[in-house]
Amino acid sequence: MTEASPSLVALLGGAFAAAALLALLLTPVVRRFAHGLGVVDRPNARRVNTRPIPRGGGLAVAAAYVVVALGSLLVAVQAGALRDDALRANGVVALIAGAALAALLGTVDDWLDLRARWQLAGQLVLAGLAVALGISVGALANPFAPGVIRLDPVFGAAFTAVWILGMINSINFIDGLDGLSSGVALIAAVTLGIISLTAAIDQPGIALLCFVFAGALLGFLRWNFHPATIFVGTSGVMVIGYTLAILSILGTAKVAVALLVLGVPIIDAFWIIVRRIASGRSPFSPDRGHIHHRLLDLGLSHTQTVLLIYGLCACLAVLSLVLSGSGQLYAFLGVFVLSGLALLVVARSSGGGIGEPVDEDEAGDGIGNGARTARPAGEHGDGVRPAR
Repeated sequence: MTEASPSLVALLGGAFAAAALLALLLTPVVRRFAHGLGVVDRPNARRVNTRPIPRGGGLAVAAAYVVVALGSLLVAVQAGALRDDALRANGVVALIAGAALAALLGTVDDWLDLRARWQLAGQLVLAGLAVALGISVGALANPFAPGVIRLDPVFGAAFTAVWILGMINSINFIDGLDGLSSGVALIAAVTLGIISLTAAIDQPGIALLCFVFAGALLGFLRWNFHPATIFVGTSGVMVIGYTLAILSILGTAKVAVALLVLGVPIIDAFWIIVRRIASGRSPFSPDRGHIHHRLLDLGLSHTQTVLLIYGLCACLAVLSLVLSGSGQLYAFLGVFVLSGLALLVVARSSGGGIGEPVDEDEAGDGIGNGARTARPAGEHGDGVRPAR
């Protein structure tokens, strides 16, 4: 790792702490606001919450991130602490304005319970914004030889759009237990920040925004960890997925890092879709087939399940830091295969199948959870919520 100057270390630490404190203070305000508007998840036979819980906590995460990111960048520029050229004006706009727009679109969904097609439309708007601002994956690590594979601009733009959509929905699919998606995202943001400071990459500007985002997630996690008093909601899913996608694209060789660090939600989403299609069902039909459902069915408690998945993500984060390039891709492929086998064993141990289907009339037609009538996304998965 490159030797960071004391001023840079102080800036990173201060930005992280400021974002955490602001999110910590803002989340109860958002919670009261959501309660007042009736933007809550009400308990039923499928959900983990036994009382109405406000959703839309992603608004607090986004506000803390945007405010502290802008302030930190201003301080960093004036202090001359940013020496990388990866964080240009279009990148700043994509990260900050895009996160704000993601929070707005998600909040509208949290409030109005929009149908799946409108949530997908919002995701496409976010992906289109990033591509229009010139955010694109220009190269990928070559798994067969040293170096990278250069992407054609059109293919790179298409890959970028798919990457953003995939990241948002992977976070949505793992968003099934208190603190799960926000904690996994926190681990990913810290890892991306650390790797941005390595000598091989050396991008302190991107590292700064990674640590600001991690701080915002940590402050929110205080209220979102089990037993949660607020859910991240569609606003949080959109902000988290979009921001991690852009942070992993900007700079050098971090798409492979994000693939590995976020291997659990990405692979879980892939296998769940494969199992649904194989059974003749829609890939977005709700059920209890996610990894967190399986672990609960094996007898783990709510907290034990979340901490176990945190641990898996932390191990993958360490791998991403010690491996490079094709090594990260090989590690991801290894985890991909092993996870498929493990999920098969766990599924058989817990009763087999892809999980208990949910009544579509009750669960909705969502890209994400459908836990509320005719809506796609939000806290606690893309279908039935496990019983405690």
